[in-house]
Amino acid sequence: MPENQISSVVQGEIEKNLLGGTPKYTRLDIVEKSGIPLERVVRLWIAMGFPVHTDPEAVVYTDADLDALRLITSLSEQNIIKPEMEVAIARTLGQSMSRLTEWQVGMVNSRMYDLVSATEDSADLDAIRRDAREIAAQTVPTLEALQSYTWRRHLAATAGRSIADPNEEATSRTLAVGFADMVGYTSLTRQLGIEELTQLLEEFESVASDVIARGRGSVIKNVGDEVMFSAQTAEDAAHIALDLQEAFAANEEMPELRVGLAWGPVLARYGDLYGSVVNIAARLTSSAHPGTILVDTTMAEELESDSEFYLKSLRSVRVRGFHKLKPHALRRNKRD
Repeated sequence: MPENQISSVVQGEIEKNLLGGTPKYTRLDIVEKSGIPLERVVRLWIAMGFPVHTDPEAVVYTDADLDALRLITSLSEQNIIKPEMEVAIARTLGQSMSRLTEWQVGMVNSRMYDLVSATEDSADLDAIRRDAREIAAQTVPTLEALQSYTWRRHLAATAGRSIADPNEEATSRTLAVGFADMVGYTSLTRQLGIEELTQLLEEFESVASDVIARGRGSVIKNVGDEVMFSAQTAEDAAHIALDLQEAFAANEEMPELRVGLAWGPVLARYGDLYGSVVNIAARLTSSAHPGTILVDTTMAEELESDSEFYLKSLRSVRVRGFHKLKPHALRRNKRD
């Protein structure tokens, strides 16, 4: 049987397993059964990252899709969220889950291919469907349980941090924000093959995430060659930056890092951070030399009384969006 036909059979079986059964509703069926206006259904569907089928009569929706629309609209109907937040929440969930599933499918894809390819009779559709169901049955519940556990753990930690300072607005926090990026990444992408590039990015994200977590920080996002992180204290952020530099310097196969840190109030929105502090940290990172850490003046003031750190004031730099930035180089203080 042609490989593309096998893939189609596997995909169909997995979709049926994951999507709550065989699709049986059209767009208008969903509107009628949910009681949600068509415009709202389409807006939420697109916000979650799913294309709207060009044929309004196409049967593409399942009971799970119907339940999900009811769930997300119930949040505003029960006054848990403001109506205008509905689309933003759908979009954030969609973007987060899309990235997560890309990783999950990549992780199990080779196993799935091996099992299906090992089927004695490649023309036996029933055997291929059976193998696909078995793979889904083995994999999905485990990933779902781990996903739920990790989400609850992070939810508890984030809620604890937010409740810790009742005087701060829910969306406004005072944090240390940092960026670390690999030097020379663009030129590396021209030299490395896909597998080598995948290994490089995996190693970068793995080491960076481990150092940040051990340092009591939080990974905000990874964007290719760069990781954005935050910490509750300037001291924690400084230790994370120094540990990152040391971890990558110890690995000869990894490019050098440059790191920028800033301290101050930020806007926290849907898992991301915004504001001038974030922009300053990003600008300092792009201004840093390979293997160095730059911090802004406010961050330097937070650290100046700590004998663990050595701060050297540098010449002001002009960067786009800011008249002048006064950076300080951060290093560990040498002990006798």
